[in-house]
Amino acid sequence: MSAPDYASEADNYADDDLDEADIVEWYEARPINVSTAVATGSIVAAFALGVLTAVGALTLIGYLDD
Repeated sequence: MSAPDYASEADNYADDDLDEADIVEWYEARPINVSTAVATGSIVAAFALGVLTAVGALTLIGYLDD
């Protein structure tokens, strides 16, 4: 396609076409129910994983520094 072909094709698309767009119905998602024990466990596990990663990184830096 040449530049004039693209220009004529672009003229076929008007912003007025958006007024006739299909209606989409959005549904509210169900709330997520998590028990207190599961929420606490996941927070503690994430914290422990972060501490383990930090200690591992510091140990690795100590080995590489020597």
